Amino acid sequence: MVYVVSDSVGETAEMVTRAAVSQFNHGHLEIRRVPYLNEPEDIREIVEEAAGFASIIVFTLVQPNLREILVQEAGARNIRAVDVMGPLIEALGTITTTTPRLEPGLMRKVDEEYFRRVEAIEFAVKYDDGKDPRGIIQADLVVLGVSRTGKTPLCMYLAHKRIKAANIPLVPEVAPPEEIFTLPPHRLIGLNVNPQQLVDIRRERLKALGLPADAGYARSERVLKELAYARKVFQRSGCSVIDVTNKAVEETAGKVLEIYHKGERYRSE
Repeated sequence: MVYVVSDSVGETAEMVTRAAVSQFNHGHLEIRRVPYLNEPEDIREIVEEAAGFASIIVFTLVQPNLREILVQEAGARNIRAVDVMGPLIEALGTITTTTPRLEPGLMRKVDEEYFRRVEAIEFAVKYDDGKDPRGIIQADLVVLGVSRTGKTPLCMYLAHKRIKAANIPLVPEVAPPEEIFTLPPHRLIGLNVNPQQLVDIRRERLKALGLPADAGYARSERVLKELAYARKVFQRSGCSVIDVTNKAVEETAGKVLEIYHKGERYRSE
């Protein structure tokens, strides 16, 4: 019998144990994982149980006091205890000045954050530029604005903060999805911008595409019409409005996250 003991999930210790057991053609050894051991009394109970079998204990306990208790209790009952994490943490300590955090489950937290970030990035791509209205209900945040107000870069930046954001372009000739009017205000962000700056941005965009810079898309009259329409949608939806004139995406995102998290805290109270 091999007891795999951890103050977290215990996946690391079990993986190492199974790799070692495989060298003995599995040897008909039973492996029992015991996760989330954070109290001395729990450790003593497991050691007492293990004493009733021909067994060893493989463990990943990051708290030094818990490691010490396990080693002492196992030694008193002649049970071999194998520390998977402790020696490596001590060895790393000899080549770095950083103090170990000694916090259980850190690797799992890092993995979860990574996959949430990937999921948010995929979401931002899938629901970019109003491609699919279903994203509105599924999103943590929905960004509204006329063309070239920086909706897509903002959503991608938010995705790296693990926020699933969709964006909807506002065009006077196309009614916005009705779903946006059902969202809480803190989950709906409208982007406004100085008209002349928007004209300049659109003209540069047209040039980059090899199109005439004086096309209707970049004319002042068209820009003013679109911005006026956007303001009506903002007012009807009750969304928070951010002026992105001369703002970097990081600055805009900071304001968006402040609005979002404040709203989430208010709803949870």
